Amino acid sequence: MNVLTQKFTTKYDTAPFSQIKTADFLPAFEQGIASAKKEIDEITSNPQAATFGNTIEALSFSGDQLDRVSNIFFNLHSAETNDEIQKIAQEVSPLLSEFGNDVRLNEQLFARVKAVWEQKDSLDLNAEQTTLLDKQYKSFSRNGANLPGEKKNQLREIDKELSRLSLEFGENVLSETHAFQLHITDEKDLSGLPEGVIEAASETAKSLEKDGWVFTLDYPSYVPFMTYADNRELRKKLAIAFGSKGFRNNELDNQEIVLKIAKLRFERAKLLGYDTHAHFVLEERMAENPAKVKTFLEELLAKARPAAEREFKQLSQFAKDKDGIETLEKWDGAYYSEKLKQELFSLDDEKLKPYFKLENVLQGAFTVANKLFGLTFVEINDIDKYHQDVVTYEVKDVSGNLVSIFYADFFPRKGKRNGAWMTSFKSQYVIGGNNERPHVSIVCNFTKPTETKPSLLTFNEVTTLFHEFGHALHGMLANTTYPNLSGTSVYWDFVELPSQILENWCYEPEALALFAHHYQTGEVIPQEYITKIKDSASFQEGMATLRQLSFGLLDMGWHGQDPTGITNLKNFETEQFATTQLYPDVAENAMSTSFSHIFQGGYSSGYYSYKWAEVLDADAFEYFQEQGIFNADVARKFQENVLSKGGTEHPMVLYKRFRGQEPKPDALLKRAGLL
Repeated sequence: MNVLTQKFTTKYDTAPFSQIKTADFLPAFEQGIASAKKEIDEITSNPQAATFGNTIEALSFSGDQLDRVSNIFFNLHSAETNDEIQKIAQEVSPLLSEFGNDVRLNEQLFARVKAVWEQKDSLDLNAEQTTLLDKQYKSFSRNGANLPGEKKNQLREIDKELSRLSLEFGENVLSETHAFQLHITDEKDLSGLPEGVIEAASETAKSLEKDGWVFTLDYPSYVPFMTYADNRELRKKLAIAFGSKGFRNNELDNQEIVLKIAKLRFERAKLLGYDTHAHFVLEERMAENPAKVKTFLEELLAKARPAAEREFKQLSQFAKDKDGIETLEKWDGAYYSEKLKQELFSLDDEKLKPYFKLENVLQGAFTVANKLFGLTFVEINDIDKYHQDVVTYEVKDVSGNLVSIFYADFFPRKGKRNGAWMTSFKSQYVIGGNNERPHVSIVCNFTKPTETKPSLLTFNEVTTLFHEFGHALHGMLANTTYPNLSGTSVYWDFVELPSQILENWCYEPEALALFAHHYQTGEVIPQEYITKIKDSASFQEGMATLRQLSFGLLDMGWHGQDPTGITNLKNFETEQFATTQLYPDVAENAMSTSFSHIFQGGYSSGYYSYKWAEVLDADAFEYFQEQGIFNADVARKFQENVLSKGGTEHPMVLYKRFRGQEPKPDALLKRAGLL
């Protein structure tokens, strides 16, 4: 029996991971697609005239079985993959792309949707229904429904190829990440590294049946080495390996794939009547068009560049005075920044880490959510997990009603991609009077506990956990009727607001006192450390802003113009980075070949949205600060107008309803010390 093709009989309808065999996925996808097609046929063959209920609503709730299978499979593909799963992904992605096109290019279905859309002004629809209708209509018109037959076929081929290429891109990056190991056998090469980092490298070596210590390109291994290792040559070796993923002219090279993806996206946009891929994407964003994004990025660049140049000059001089470094290279940046930070603020991540035991930080996030939104989190062990490291929770409201199931997966392992993300196994929606609650997951890559130490987080990792937990709250507190408007189903340049605003609590003494306790003594983090954390928050903010802007500008370079003339990826990147470059270029490295956000994830033409959302989050948090960071009234407004509303209305409408005004960049510039 294939459990994925049956209705789940588990507690809370959770995914029955222990009963799923990898071989079950392909037949489950095939059946899910067949079932979804049948539901579409029922809509198109309905003899009654098209109405909002029998067409728009019916379409919104169709494909539920396929969605569940996809959510489970692609979450495992990111967090617990293997060769077999990767092979299935290669087979399934074109099938899903084909099915998506079958729906979007179905003329009878579009005719029914269009018929309802054309009479929308005379229908008595609420805000959510109006948004759903608009979204359904655009999902057809923006994907070729108005194209003649031969161009529709062209679009299908492009989509199938794009689906395959982005998958191959991601798998190459993962393979390149795992292919490299920095194997150290001489203890003097560990000079400067904290004890916990050395212990973790020793355990990695043991797991690979090697002597000594092994460092990898996984962030919890890579970042501490680049920050603390005194051996400059080894930092250089590791940095070049990290920066050359997908750029080594081997069988895992991504250069041609990047060029193909950019050109196919452009071709697709032209086919649909848009100037560029960015014009196509941004039509459905708060930013609206590439000109607005470029203006936004360039205005921030004008503010950040002078500060970044001052900071870089200071850092270069510091490295020269300290160690006679004549030219500051990329592999020197994190190392000397950390030394300078310690000198200026006497703030060392290693001093802070004992106050940030993972379990305490997670409990702190739960407490903040409880104080703001009345949520409680209780660990449960009677639902299936996809890996033994995953921890599961019941989330309930003040009345004891189930709000969500929450999965937390914190440690790196083979088969799990780098970085941190939030996702869901099941969306929230209302059907038959029943409010189906979501199953939400956050996935991170923090240092594993060792024999002698628990998992202790750097302050940066603390903000990462709060960031992903902010996304999770957006998913958990969703309260909409339709699954495709629920939770994080919002404009991409709005989706980072709930995550980024939550990071602000990590800097507040009142919040830190709740969870920043020394893991051995229980002592609350000293006030002087909190002051230093706050004082150092804008340390090198000019350089950090410039770095973020460089990624946004590179993204717009690939997608905001005609890329067909680009033949050399490296030369193109060099041009795009001209206004943001501080360090000398490294010939062996390229950014685009492992820029998964835009070539594998959903951020193409959208990387600017991190900065855009920072403007929103700084402005929104200023409101909390004015009223009190745990002010119940402001929290209620944020929950009611942002977290629970998903994509039911235009984000600016929701934001203004919460804040009473449009966001201004002043709060961000002030916070970053750039005013």
